[in-house]
This record gives sequence, structure tokens and C-alpha cells, in this order.
Amino acid sequence: MKKTVLHVAKYYYPTEGGIETVTKYMAEGLATYNNIVVCFNKDDNEQVETVNGIKVYRVKTTFRISSQDIAFSYYRTLKRIIREQSPDIILVHCPNPFLYPIVCKLKPSHSKLVLLWHSDILGKGVLYNLVSRYEQKILKKSDLILATSYGYIHPSSPIYKYKDKTRVVQNGIIVKDFKKREGDEETIAQIKQQYGNKKIVFFVGRHCPYKGINLLIEAEQFIQSDCVILIGGRGPETDKLKAITHSERIKFIGRITNEELRCYYYASDVFGFSSCTKQEAFGIALAEAMYCGCVPVTFTIEGSGVNWVSVKGETGEEVPLGDVKAYATAVDKILNDDDLHEQYALACYERISKMFTSEQANKEADKIFHQLLEKI
Repeated sequence: MKKTVLHVAKYYYPTEGGIETVTKYMAEGLATYNNIVVCFNKDDNEQVETVNGIKVYRVKTTFRISSQDIAFSYYRTLKRIIREQSPDIILVHCPNPFLYPIVCKLKPSHSKLVLLWHSDILGKGVLYNLVSRYEQKILKKSDLILATSYGYIHPSSPIYKYKDKTRVVQNGIIVKDFKKREGDEETIAQIKQQYGNKKIVFFVGRHCPYKGINLLIEAEQFIQSDCVILIGGRGPETDKLKAITHSERIKFIGRITNEELRCYYYASDVFGFSSCTKQEAFGIALAEAMYCGCVPVTFTIEGSGVNWVSVKGETGEEVPLGDVKAYATAVDKILNDDDLHEQYALACYERISKMFTSEQANKEADKIFHQLLEKI
């Protein structure tokens, strides 16, 4: 009989995002387990549905504080799910601090508590002071902590204190979503033609402070190459970013569908991965772009996994944090040297294929979970 893993997540597919992508491929890919998901619902109702064979409980959100959803019904819903499903592993996708005291209270003695530490909570002001003791409590109570990179097990992170029970399960991309399909070459050509067949620097992601899009915009004035800079996605910072943009070669292209995304990666020459804090713990979009041969320029971020995914001088360029002139120089270096671009692009594909796929991540998680359950 299969063991049960209950994923306690913030959101779940079809909601898009890096954490949501990881939650989905783990829930669908850990095939030796019965996987169940409980998460917040962005719609104004309670919902239970089956998504690609995974049972998903969506809990009605009552209100939101900062970026944290609050649901008055969460305690009784999770209590019922645990009673009905009797999970062998409760896997909490962190950060999600509202749920920490609830999970600690409801975890049965027979269940193993695992924390998948996607990122720290940064901007540690008054709100963090309110939740930090619950964060410490769940860290202490956990049987196992999974970091997404070795770099994140860092003295600046709350998990460092618990490094003896921390293992690394790298994030990965869903490879089939980024292999070229019939008709893609035509779409790629159309994207290039739309921008006059100029070299393309591409960004995609949520428009929020830690993504550093303002730094990419600032760097544009120092880029000498004849190129366009495409900024995909949207978010709370979109209007502010548009207001500080004064160059016609920066284009805000809005939300990009999953079907379009791989074609934008393949059509682009440089991936402008401008994230600037360790809240960017890994970079799923970074790995996706690299698989498609879109060569990244990154900042050095201490305590993050970004510079593990892309290696300086091997798969792309890396510059000191916040140095926009160096960032522009790195972009020009790649755009002006076709041989270097081809070398980096091949190395990108090989590195992601060998190290950062969902299949590899699930294989490692499966091994670790079996070892954990053998201790029962």
C-alpha cells in the first residue's frame, strides 16, 4: 500500500510561479506515494478537485496581510484532511508562516514533518517579529528540512541552525514543457521579426522588488549593443517600473502563456536574470531559460542558489551585486561574441539536463523520503 504525502502549499496549479511549479512536479512525480495537496484558493470559495490525478483541497482565503493569506477555516479543514488521509509525511512548502502553528498543533505522532525551504522570509520587520517564534517552533519540530541548494544552508538563513537535519533536493524544470514542438520555429521567427531581428535580452517573472527589474532598466543605458529588452510578466511593481523606463528599446510585453514562454526563451539571446536578494533562492525561470540556450547574466547573491544554477564563466556571466555598469558590460560581451554565446548556450543546456530536471529532483526526494520513513 502506498504511503501518503500531504503537501501543505500556498497555491497550486493552475496558479503560476516557481514554488507552484515545484509543488506540481513533486505531487505528480512522486509516483510511489499517494500525493494530496491542501492550499489557499484565490477564488472566494472552498473547493475540492482532482488535478491531473492529484486530489487538491483549496481553502477559502479570508483576507491577506502583506503577501500572506489568512483563512479562518484552515484549522478545521486541515484537521479533517489529516483525519481522513492519515498522511505518513506532511510536507510544508515554506515560507507560509500562518500555517506553522496550525501544522505544529495538528501533526499526528505517526506523521513525519518535512519542510521544503523554498526561501527565507526577508524584510524582517514588525510582521516577521510576530511570526519568527512560530518559524523557529516548526523548524525545531520538523523531522527533516529540504533546501533547494547547498548555498542556502547559510549562516544568514534560519535553517542553518538545523543544518544537521537538512538535506538538499535541487529544484528542476519539467523538460517536456521546454522541448521544441511543431510550429515553434515559426513562432520563434515571428518573435524575432517583431523586434526587427535585433538581439533580444529577455526577462520574465513576477514584478516585485527582489527580482531587481529596476536594475535591469538602469543597466540598459550602458548597453552598447543594438538590442531590445523584453520584460515579461506583471506584478505589484509593474506601474512603478514603467514610470522609470525612458528608453524605447525596453518593451513591457505582459503575461506570457506557457505555450509562448519556451518560444521567447529560444528567440532570445540573453536572459536578463536581475534578481538581487536571496529571496531568489534558486531561480526556476533561470533554469528554464538556460535549457533553451538563453544565456544568463546574473548578480552574485550570497546565500542563494542562483550562482549554483548558473556558473560564472561556464554557463554565463556573473557580476557584483547591484553593479549595473558591469551588468551592461556582461550583456554586451555575450551579444557581441557569437562563438562565446554558442559555447555558453551549449553549456547551459548540458548543465540543466544533467542536474536540474524535475525527474532528478523527484528521484532524490523519493530516496530521502524512503530513508526517513524507514526510521518509523
